[in-house]
Amino acid sequence: MNTLNSKIAVVTGGSRGLGRNMSIALAKKGIDVILTYHSKKEEAEKVVLEIQSLGQNAFALQLDTRNIQSFDSFFKQVTEHLQEHTGSPNFDFLINNAGTGVNAPFATTTEAQVDDMINTHYKGVFFLTQKALAYLNDGGGIVNLSSGLARFSGPGFAAYASMKGAIETLTRYQAKELGARGIRVNAVAPGAIATDFGGGAVRDNEQYNSFVKSVTALGRVGEPDDIGGVVAFLCTDEARWITAQRIEVSGGMNL
Repeated sequence: MNTLNSKIAVVTGGSRGLGRNMSIALAKKGIDVILTYHSKKEEAEKVVLEIQSLGQNAFALQLDTRNIQSFDSFFKQVTEHLQEHTGSPNFDFLINNAGTGVNAPFATTTEAQVDDMINTHYKGVFFLTQKALAYLNDGGGIVNLSSGLARFSGPGFAAYASMKGAIETLTRYQAKELGARGIRVNAVAPGAIATDFGGGAVRDNEQYNSFVKSVTALGRVGEPDDIGGVVAFLCTDEARWITAQRIEVSGGMNL
């Protein structure tokens, strides 16, 4: 990691999909990136190389955000790397992006599925951010990922969307309590995006793709490029007066 002047962002789930796009968009803003991956190390290393080709520094670490007991070890790796390469263990931005989906009718959703959503999308975000506070620079920022499904309803997403609703409430509380340190906290809520998320239905199912287009004001499904730049913007000085906001990036879906 580099240059003395670069800000540094930690992006969870940065090896693929939206997280990959966010990581690259941050690099294009002159921000160095530490990205995490769950199991796809090779994909993560490719993102590292792409960021390095843009002139920024990057480093990939394995992390399962459901495993709260691993967070101390994770931050030990992060801070040791930063201390060695920058002279400080601190970083500036935390992007809570990592996550998985579950698509199951409310009537048949299992306790195991709900527990997985709670651990991944709520407890993991809650306690990873709590652990990060000791190393997050004053004047920095946190971006939590929500979903358009926290505003509108799509059958089969009760457990997933409920967690995202909780994250939006948590975002406001974090913004309130961390404001004294100049730390801004916002939630970005993507609409339907053509990635491999949730089995790739938005990208690969022509019928579902057409439906999304029909209920979206701008007349198409979202692409990863539509999201990463918004997250990166929230980590710039231009966004210094934005905090506690839910920013939906859905092209006007289900208005």
